[in-house]
Amino acid sequence: MERLQVPRGTYDVLPEDADARAALEATARRVLEGAGYRRIETPTFEQTEVFTRGVGASTDIVQKEMYTFDDGGGRSVTLRPEGTAPICRAYVEHGMHKLPQPVKLWYLSSFFRSEKPQQGRFRQFWQLGVEAIGSDDPAVDAEVIVLLATLLSELEVTGTRLRLASLGTPAARQDYRERLQAHLRANADQLADDVRSRIELNPLRAFDSDDPGTRAVMAGAPLLLDHLDADDAEHFATVRELLDRAGVSYEIDPTLVRGLDYYTRTVFEFSSDALGAQSGVGGGGRYDGLVEMLGGPATPGCGWGAGVERILLASAGLPVAPPPVDLYVAFDAPAQRAAAFAVADEARHARMNAQVELAGRSRKGQLKHADRLGARYVALVGDETTVLKDMQAGEQHDVPTDGLVARILRERGMR
Repeated sequence: MERLQVPRGTYDVLPEDADARAALEATARRVLEGAGYRRIETPTFEQTEVFTRGVGASTDIVQKEMYTFDDGGGRSVTLRPEGTAPICRAYVEHGMHKLPQPVKLWYLSSFFRSEKPQQGRFRQFWQLGVEAIGSDDPAVDAEVIVLLATLLSELEVTGTRLRLASLGTPAARQDYRERLQAHLRANADQLADDVRSRIELNPLRAFDSDDPGTRAVMAGAPLLLDHLDADDAEHFATVRELLDRAGVSYEIDPTLVRGLDYYTRTVFEFSSDALGAQSGVGGGGRYDGLVEMLGGPATPGCGWGAGVERILLASAGLPVAPPPVDLYVAFDAPAQRAAAFAVADEARHARMNAQVELAGRSRKGQLKHADRLGARYVALVGDETTVLKDMQAGEQHDVPTDGLVARILRERGMR
């Protein structure tokens, strides 16, 4: 019979990988909740319109990468390819505009995109992110950037680099858009087919192209940072000032655009030299019109998403350790199995990490296994009494089986 495997572009999270992921989640919770962000989780699939309307019909995500299907009732649903639009949908649906603003949220969820699998990039992937919705203060932009910088530092991601730019407001960048479109039309014969086809829909995406001809054309393109209006320029200057005060290093990249249509004003991206050509670790920006696109009131917002797999690849190695084993319960004969099982259960109810022999090993094999686990105590259960070994102190005592857990708790309390 043919051996079954996971689909290409997906993967199993094995026990040896889970500890690092748990450490990442614990660090994220501490840093983000310490700054007032509360966790949110949205459904794995949403109405397709959340993404076509919110992310943008001209984006690669909507045009090429979404897993969309009929839910059996004639409704089109999509496995979520990104986190911001669903959270803004939840903000509208649950009336979060009535809460003190900004509403500060964080998430750690799985996402899905039909794209070519690469190192650290899968069709099912995990992403950590934050959203701060309800304030247009440039301090919000600076805060979310500083939080991501802090997380990457604490998670020991190596060789990080922060690129920063501003896209201006949609109204302010309309004049620039027309200038860029004129430049692209004048050089259309040198552009990649996909770039040429999107001149009218989303000309800024030309800056993302890897096509040599397109890159040559874009080297002489007008830059949006040179065409910001006074309000946009002041907003961007304030963000930079706050980052300077926080000691966060960055470089201005006037060609930086994000792959989603909803971004306005500040955009940013963190990369890591440890990841090679596909170096992006996380990024985001401001999206002041997104809530309104999804049927809510005009509401500013700002946030980021960072790939969990890419963070782990780029980290120097998270300090993780398996949970300690307080008690390993062993026994010699099948007649003692029930008593041993009961001892382990009692220990767990006393909030001890306890394991019981499950593989039918010999006494020697059980002691060897307990030592391999690093168990602090080993209990060899007998008919009426139990030999309790303190592996750290190198001592052992005969203890009544029904008083074993109480004896360990007393000893631990004295130390």
